[in-house]
Parts: sequence; structure tokens; C-alpha cells
Amino acid sequence: MSKAAASTTTHLIRLLVPAGKAAPTPPVGPALGQRGIKSMDFCKSFNARTAHYLPGVPLPTKIRVQPDKSYDYRVTAPQAAYLLMQAAGITQGAKNPGSEVVATLSLKHIYEIAKIKQADPAFEHQPLRKVASSILGQAKSMGIEVTY
Repeated sequence: MSKAAASTTTHLIRLLVPAGKAAPTPPVGPALGQRGIKSMDFCKSFNARTAHYLPGVPLPTKIRVQPDKSYDYRVTAPQAAYLLMQAAGITQGAKNPGSEVVATLSLKHIYEIAKIKQADPAFEHQPLRKVASSILGQAKSMGIEVTY
């Protein structure tokens, strides 16, 4: 790629940043510094935007860096696996999901998580039932049994 083509490229950075705790340390600082972005400006903005979450909740964040060093970012809801583990009160899923059950959740928990995830761009046009079905499948693959 020539220098002219490289300077017109928009870069996408994907990070998992703790809510309200963004700091110019790894992974945020180096990822933004490589693209010429002041990480302190991003951290202040991110922490203000995520103040309504519990501190430390890992939030998937996509940062789009323009060739002129301007940027915008989108923060989505926590990952479904994180939400399932929090609801079940566990720190990790089963090592052998087919034969090991590490926790039990009710169908109501699945629908509450589905409501949260439905706001994400990947699910925004999906019916709640389909999102819940996806969450149900992930719970099963983590060794979480769902009671009806």
C-alpha cells in the first residue's frame, strides 16, 4: 500500500474497556497512541459516557479513527457471557459443558439479558425471542442450565 493510500484509511480499533475506569495504560493507551490519538481525551470522554454502568464492567468498544486523527466510538452492552456469569454468580463457565452444570438460571434471567443485548447493533432488528434463543444457546455452551 502506498503512503497516499495509507493516509486515507479509516482504522477500527476494538477494545474491551472497563466502565468508568478507562486509563491511558494498556490496552487503551498503546492502541490509541499508535494512531496518534490522545488517550487522556478518550479516557475522560469514555468514563463520563459510561458513568451509569457499575464501575469495572467490561464494555466492548469500537473506536473509528479517521485519517485526520479525529475519532468517534461506540460502546455496546456487556458481552452475553459476562451477563450470564454475573446472573449465575460464577466466575467461569464449565470446562466440559455437555456433562457439567455449573449453575442454574431461570428463563426470566435469559429474557432480561436478551432485553439488554437487543439494544446492540448486531441484534437491534431481531425479535426478542430470537435474541433470547441465542442467549439460551450460549448459556448451554457455558454449562448453565436454564429452568422453565
